[in-house]
Amino acid sequence: MEPEAAYPAARIVSPQVHAYFTRQREEASIGNGRVATLPDIAAIQAIVDAAFWASLRREEGFIPKISLAFLAPEESKNALLFERPLPLDPGVLTKVSPAVERPGIHLGVWRGSQGLCVWGATRAIPKMCFVVEVAAPGLIVIKHHSSETKGKFINVAVLEGDQVKIVDERASAIPDCPALLTALLGSQSSVAWASSPNHEVNVLVQLAVSMRAHGRGGSLLVVPSLGDAWRESLVSPISYAVSPPFSALAELARSSTDETDKLNRTIDVVAGLSAVDGAVVLNDQYEVLGFGAKITRRSGHPLVEQVIVTEPIKGGEAILVHPEKLGGTRHLSAAQFVQDQQDCAALVASQDRRFTVFEWSPCESMVHAHRIEALLL
Repeated sequence: MEPEAAYPAARIVSPQVHAYFTRQREEASIGNGRVATLPDIAAIQAIVDAAFWASLRREEGFIPKISLAFLAPEESKNALLFERPLPLDPGVLTKVSPAVERPGIHLGVWRGSQGLCVWGATRAIPKMCFVVEVAAPGLIVIKHHSSETKGKFINVAVLEGDQVKIVDERASAIPDCPALLTALLGSQSSVAWASSPNHEVNVLVQLAVSMRAHGRGGSLLVVPSLGDAWRESLVSPISYAVSPPFSALAELARSSTDETDKLNRTIDVVAGLSAVDGAVVLNDQYEVLGFGAKITRRSGHPLVEQVIVTEPIKGGEAILVHPEKLGGTRHLSAAQFVQDQQDCAALVASQDRRFTVFEWSPCESMVHAHRIEALLL
């Protein structure tokens, strides 16, 4: 078989990614713990290139799902080592992909006598480790671990075909930036995932990831636990009202013990409710009040005509659009709800896996739609 041509996006993105890791690595080295070795520009390009072409192949009809981490074998713990390292080749990656497709398993890539090679598989990687993940055919995510413990990965860039999106590290500095977006960007130490596996912002992030994963689309409304003015924006009665409120998620979010597996299962249960037509209603204490809720315009309030839309990527500009342009009636109703209930938020997943957080912006005096799917991959 003829070797694949070079993937142009890999060449374009590699210098920018190298610059990002250089900056972040200098900051990370100030703290405690190991910091991963930094790949050079050529290595970044080669790993992204191999991952992209592997993503377009099939192994017995299945789409390859792999994660490549750049580190030496001695930088990992309890790794599975191959007796003979494998070449960093798309065909080889596709063949081995069924063995390493489970979440949290990485193929280790390092320099060998014949160039870059795959030396084995591991779950343990140091902080700031360069990782390339195949998310879907032609969809590649470049990320790094936020710490040496189990926890969040920070997305650095998303490549889809010839489209390149570099995450803007400074996006959390915009006025009215929601805490969920700040947490995804990894730029606020007070909400660092590693400090508390059950941190409340972590719960919202995981809900967003799980909502997006089921692929049916859905909406989740976050309402105040004190007061019920938000009910004026919903058709009464709620199709599937919950009484008493389902509090398992709230209890786990407040727990001081590590019950990560139980928390993840409960998050999937709550996120699964969003697959039903209508919206899930969750209060700010993470109690489920109902699902299948139908949004209606609050009496005496105007129709939402436009929203400001931003995406946390470099070069992205804020634009004003009619909310229906973001994805149809689900987005329109979410924008209307937030305009009428300015102390609430709405999380909306599209069937095409786009994800938008709607919040009221006091600075702009209008609804702000934050497109965050690039951070959830």
